[in-house]
Amino acid sequence: MTLPAETIAEIAAELAEADRTHGVIPRITARYPEATVEDSYAIQGVWRDSQIADGRKLVGRKIGLTSKAMQQATGITEPDYGVMFDDTVYESGSEIPVDHFSNVRIEVELAFVLKHPLEGPDCTLDDALAAIDYAVPALEVLNSHIELEGRTIVDTISDNAAYGAMVLGDVHKRPDEIDLRWVPGVLSRNGEIEETGVAAGVLGHPATGVAWLANKFHQHGARLEAGEIILAGSFTRPMWVSRGDEVLCDYGPMGTISCRFV
Repeated sequence: MTLPAETIAEIAAELAEADRTHGVIPRITARYPEATVEDSYAIQGVWRDSQIADGRKLVGRKIGLTSKAMQQATGITEPDYGVMFDDTVYESGSEIPVDHFSNVRIEVELAFVLKHPLEGPDCTLDDALAAIDYAVPALEVLNSHIELEGRTIVDTISDNAAYGAMVLGDVHKRPDEIDLRWVPGVLSRNGEIEETGVAAGVLGHPATGVAWLANKFHQHGARLEAGEIILAGSFTRPMWVSRGDEVLCDYGPMGTISCRFV
C-alpha cells in the first residue's frame, strides 16, 4: 500500500457519508494519483467494517467487470469485488426508492448461493460448481459515490465496486439442471428493450467468477462461506434508470424479474 492508514480511514469516512447522504465525492485518483489497488481494497475494508459495526449484516459478495460489455462500458479491464448487506436485497416486483442511490443504473446478472465453503488458491470452475447450491437471476442496482468521468479501478473498488442493491428472481436452478452459459437476459425499461446478452459473456461461464473470487480471497487469508450469495457480474451494459421507470428482465427458462423505481 502507498497511502497512510489515516488517509485510508479518511476516505472510507467520506464514502460512508456519501452513502448516507446519497452524494458524490471527487475521484480518489485525482487527489491521490499514487493510490494502488491494494489501497482501494483497504479503503473498502475500513468502510465495510464500519457498516458491520453499525449493525448491518453481510450476506454475500459482488463481482464486477467480468464481461467485455462491462469492461468496454467502464474502460476498466480487470474484475473487482465488493460486499453486499442484508438491507440491500429486494424481491422481484419491489418498488425501489431512487433517492437511496447515486448514478443509478441496472445490470443483468446471475447470483449463486453456496452450499459449501469455497477456498483457493487453486479453485477451478468445477470446484465452484460443486460448492454452489443454486443459481438465481438477479438485477444489480449500481450506486456510484465517486464521480464517473475519469475513474479508474482504484476509485471503483474503494466505492464497494459501485454496488447499491440487488433484485432477486424466484426461479432457482442447480448447476446440473441447466446450462448456465446460455441463460439469456432481455432487459426492458418502460416496455422497450434496451439491452440483451447471455450469461456466457461473463468469463465464458458465469460461475468462473466465483472461482476467481475464492482464489482472490485466499491471497488475504479468507474464504467464501456456505450460505453466501455471490453476484457473478453483468452480461449486459449498465442501463440508466430514473424515478418512475418500470424495469423488466426476461431470463428465459429462469423466469423474469421486475421492479419499479419510485
